[in-house]
Amino acid sequence: MSALLYRIKVRRLAALLAAAGAAAGAHSDESGFTPRAGTANAGGADIYGHICQACHMAQGQGAVGAGHYPKLAGNPALVSWQYVALTVLNGKNGMPPFGLPGDPFIFPFGAVRLSDAQVADVVNYVRSHFGNKWKGNVTADQVAALPHPAAAGP
Repeated sequence: MSALLYRIKVRRLAALLAAAGAAAGAHSDESGFTPRAGTANAGGADIYGHICQACHMAQGQGAVGAGHYPKLAGNPALVSWQYVALTVLNGKNGMPPFGLPGDPFIFPFGAVRLSDAQVADVVNYVRSHFGNKWKGNVTADQVAALPHPAAAGP
């Protein structure tokens, strides 16, 4: 992907996420909402609340509107922890990569880059919540062994 096309996609995604963040902020008094503070020491549930829930919704039911956000609840694709981890690391269909080296991905509400341990935590969380009962715990070492995205050029 050319650097210009990448920047255009990032700007479009930032605008989309700003709108989703504003909509999520309207529900900040709900008990299931996690404020969008830093994620430096966050575990799987907090990472989901900080990042993923704005698009995939609080109960993992997904959404359709400005884009298509697949449901995580009862999603058979989650049987593969590698699929989930690679999606978080590298992004997919407009979802940004959260495993980029170097500078974190910049969202309208702050910078986000997840460590391999945090990717493992959020993978374990979505595979064991929202009615999902997939067995096994993914480790940071397993995530580290997967292909990670390369930094985008200027």
